[in-house]
Amino acid sequence: MLARPDFLAVIKNTPLVAIDLLAQDADGKVLVGKRKNEPAKGWWFVPGGRIYKNETLDAAFARISLTELGCELARNKAQLVGVYEHIYPINVDNADFGTHYVVIGYKVALEALLDLTPFGLQHEQAAWLAVPDLLAHPKVHPNTKAYYV
Repeated sequence: MLARPDFLAVIKNTPLVAIDLLAQDADGKVLVGKRKNEPAKGWWFVPGGRIYKNETLDAAFARISLTELGCELARNKAQLVGVYEHIYPINVDNADFGTHYVVIGYKVALEALLDLTPFGLQHEQAAWLAVPDLLAHPKVHPNTKAYYV
């Protein structure tokens, strides 16, 4: 892990690469969480996380799914949705520069979260939303809506 000043220097000078997990249940409802931290604090967002230096995509996928969902998923069992850009005017510290993510979105089937504790590290609430409700909700972040339009 990078020290906070080093991490902020990376955010200031380079894009971050991340994986978002588009978790859907058997009824097609999407898992979202209300973010605790910037750059999307207060918005409903899909689970995900950044890829670390020298971490393979498979290892990152397994780690992010375990950290965010409490269950380790395999990338080869997920469906690649596409590559997206998320550009924010602020960063995790609300400093005077923004955050740029290049995000790889993967759809995953998830019956239920037995333990929402890992999801709660980054999110204060969780919800399963039908896609039409997700798209109509004023507090679902536009970057999350972009996966479903």
